[in-house]
Amino acid sequence: MDRRLLIKISEMYYLENKNQNEIAEQFGLNRITVGKYLKKALAEGLVKISIANDSYGVLEKALEKKYGLKEVYIVSFASELGYAGLQYIQRIYSQDDVLGISWGRTLGAVAQAATLERCNPVQADILPLGGSLENVNDEYHVNTIIYKMATAFKARSHYLYAPFFTSSAEAKAVFMQDSNCRRIAALWERLTIAVIGIGSPASSSNWIWSGYFGNEYMELLQQAGGVGDICSRYYDLSGKRIDEALEDRTIAIDINLLKQVRHSIGVAASPAKVEAIYGAIQGQYINVLITDEQTAQLLLEFKPLQGDG
Repeated sequence: MDRRLLIKISEMYYLENKNQNEIAEQFGLNRITVGKYLKKALAEGLVKISIANDSYGVLEKALEKKYGLKEVYIVSFASELGYAGLQYIQRIYSQDDVLGISWGRTLGAVAQAATLERCNPVQADILPLGGSLENVNDEYHVNTIIYKMATAFKARSHYLYAPFFTSSAEAKAVFMQDSNCRRIAALWERLTIAVIGIGSPASSSNWIWSGYFGNEYMELLQQAGGVGDICSRYYDLSGKRIDEALEDRTIAIDINLLKQVRHSIGVAASPAKVEAIYGAIQGQYINVLITDEQTAQLLLEFKPLQGDG
């Protein structure tokens, strides 16, 4: 085995951030061979990888153990959530996966990060978990997010041409008879990865829902025990869903489907969202959490009042 070739391939992969396909093309190899060479370089000590294990590692493990989560990924500040979410997706997104994404500021940041990174192409599907909202910044619009992510990963994009909310249950039924809605709903049943934001009536970012339903309605949700929402599916601290009437007008995934998804990733951070994140975990709507240090610490210390969940 040519030692110099192993070193060149390793430098390109680890230092120049080239992906295995690019390296294979340059040297006239196939991707599998490049992967074997990278492993050999590690085994022979040509490459040494060190992990800076800081306090986040301890905190992540503590949260994983407390809540039975598959994985917790902690960043220093909420402003880093977008890049962290993208990094996690890059690690797990592979051929034939069906990736569903919700909308909002945090997911918009994930999509924006994708436009700035070199992502490995993936022969897989990507689709929205709900319809479109009016009067939302273009960056946070679900179809904008899908377009950016699909372009970055060269994945198969699917768009949902329907509103998030309809005027009545009857109006929703009409939309759901459309071939586009039926196709997206069928893909929801096949999700392998979901990347979702977590909303909270207590959060300052909840101004969008207040604009749709009014402050009085949001207060009623809180009085009914509502602590959070995923795709406008509201739930209480125990994860139990509330307000079925609103759900009858909502064109979005049934969040019970998230319980069967291999990686259901909640991306959220804020002291105001601790109860919302807790409820999402209790309802088993997420099995992976990406959050910031402050929120993670509050979640570790969180103890619901007796009878609350």
